[in-house]
Amino acid sequence: MGIDKESDIAANLQIGPTTMGMVRIYIEAEGVELPLDFEPEEAEEIAEELRAAAEAARGGGVRRKSPKR
Repeated sequence: MGIDKESDIAANLQIGPTTMGMVRIYIEAEGVELPLDFEPEEAEEIAEELRAAAEAARGGGVRRKSPKR
């Protein structure tokens, strides 16, 4: 599935700090629990990418390609 393809999959998303000083993005869907931990600096980069994608989705500009992780 590509990033621009529609999906009927529903998921819950939680974001918060961990007791180990990381930022966790926790995704839960049918039979899947996916905890993703990031250093605070990585989380800030992700936040910037989210803001850029939101701006591009509104028609405010072309979204730059993000580096592979």
